[in-house]
Amino acid sequence: MFLNSIKPADGAKHSSKRVGRGIGSGLGKTCGRGHKGQKSRAGGFHKVGFEGGQMPLYRRLPKRGFKSLNVQAEVRLSDLEALAGNDIDRLALISAGLVSSLANKIKVISTGTISVAVNLRGISTTESAKTAILAAGGSVE
Repeated sequence: MFLNSIKPADGAKHSSKRVGRGIGSGLGKTCGRGHKGQKSRAGGFHKVGFEGGQMPLYRRLPKRGFKSLNVQAEVRLSDLEALAGNDIDRLALISAGLVSSLANKIKVISTGTISVAVNLRGISTTESAKTAILAAGGSVE
């Protein structure tokens, strides 16, 4: 193989349109731009969403709300006691309806009491909630 024999793969390169070369070429006279109007002129383009000076659609419609990417959820000790099963993780809290599926940070707070031994996995706790869970015979991982 030599440098002078290298060529692009078949179908990788397309021949450029040669406009203004007569009626038979299919791109003569108006050169594929149609008749008159701003888009037929040289330099006659405008930014995306421009509607000729009319208030554009994206400014006419009301804007409301957004979905935060930083959703934090709190779960009470009394809520953990009501859950069935002693292994509790993020999916268990979502399926029980205690936490939104959008929540990416879940924290157990020490509101209420707990007497059931629960094993928390992948969920953060406050210091007082942790001591209450450990005192009830549970564990925090």
